[in-house]
Amino acid sequence: MRTRTGYLLALVLALLLSGCTGAGGDAAGGRITLRFQSLAWQEESVRANKELVGEWNATHPGVKVEYVQGSWDSVHDQLLTSFEGGEAPDIIHDASDDLADFAYGGYLADLRKLLPDRLTADIPRRSWRAATFGDGIYGVPFLQEPRVLIANAKWLRKSGVRIPTPEKPWSWAEFRRITKELSGPGRYGVAWPLKEPVSATLNLSLSAGGQLFHRGPDGRVTVRFEAADEVVPRTVHDQVGTDHSAPGSTLGSGGSDTLPGFFGGRYAMVPLGFSYRQQIVQQAPEGFDWQVLPAPAGADGLTQGVSPQTLSVAEDSPHKKAAAEFVDFLLRPRNMVRLALGDWMLPTGTRALRDPALHTTKDGWATGTALAARLRPAPAQSVRGYPEWKDKVATPAFQEYYSGAIGLDTLRERLEKDGNLVLARYQR
Repeated sequence: MRTRTGYLLALVLALLLSGCTGAGGDAAGGRITLRFQSLAWQEESVRANKELVGEWNATHPGVKVEYVQGSWDSVHDQLLTSFEGGEAPDIIHDASDDLADFAYGGYLADLRKLLPDRLTADIPRRSWRAATFGDGIYGVPFLQEPRVLIANAKWLRKSGVRIPTPEKPWSWAEFRRITKELSGPGRYGVAWPLKEPVSATLNLSLSAGGQLFHRGPDGRVTVRFEAADEVVPRTVHDQVGTDHSAPGSTLGSGGSDTLPGFFGGRYAMVPLGFSYRQQIVQQAPEGFDWQVLPAPAGADGLTQGVSPQTLSVAEDSPHKKAAAEFVDFLLRPRNMVRLALGDWMLPTGTRALRDPALHTTKDGWATGTALAARLRPAPAQSVRGYPEWKDKVATPAFQEYYSGAIGLDTLRERLEKDGNLVLARYQR
């Protein structure tokens, strides 16, 4: 009887030890395994991420990181499903404007006590605000891209127009005048690819002092479309409908869709995200002369909104400390530069941003880097319900306004009246 009891106790103990060893780690030696879901998609970026994962694994035998490939096209729904199913990756690559609902929903870990001082001090406070929701920080902002003007350099030189610089940019009024001057039969001064019109409009509107979202003393957010918010939409609307310096045919296009017309001499300029330079380098005809110009400036200068790429840790991860250590490794200054170069974007880290590779005139790196200090969190970063407001209210309203189907007063009414009804549901 004693022998049978001792056997049963030994068996129970063995099962308990086996369960403890297997939770969240490999069977051999209890090694921790972390899953890192990356949204890198460009060849250079994927290679940089995978190389860094390999370097971590080679130097951290106790913590293995598995690279998981995700997609920007489906990341929100995919993450929501994995969170609710208890299968979320430990380290999550996303964008700051996608984090609010996950942060408020309790799916992401508050990183304030997990990150080292080195990393928190290296990234400016304005960038941290993009991933701050309530009292917590739920992502590390590490890559960002301003919107810039990609211009046909030969066309601009031949026209004799003043070439803007970060020190002396065009105003929005000057930009409108110059695009009209550059236009002619079958040729346009600018092409606006506004398949996703909301983020482009709101982020550029910061230069004119536009805010659109206003948070009251009680913390509630309301939409107010004021005079400063009108500057950018009216410029685009008038370029298309009044000046005919921008074609209406590109309003429903993505940025890549405008490149053939740009290379073919149909458009003098295209406003694009900074990372589009890689596609231009790869696709431009031999001898095509192009340059990067700063976006127009308004009452607040070159300020514009961005939604930085972020790295977060899942709240359900059993190894948050190890996950945060991997994030710190990935974002050391030298590594952050590698990620930035791979994605053709700007790092948020101040030390990484000083790297000489990011200050060359080749491919417009210096122009983009000069804009880094003027980048601010996008206006909608912390607004709960923003995805629904954007999809159901703002996107169709802006599309109809830019196409000339509705006027400015109707645009204002729909953004404010319909928009506030949507946001109210999230703020009860």
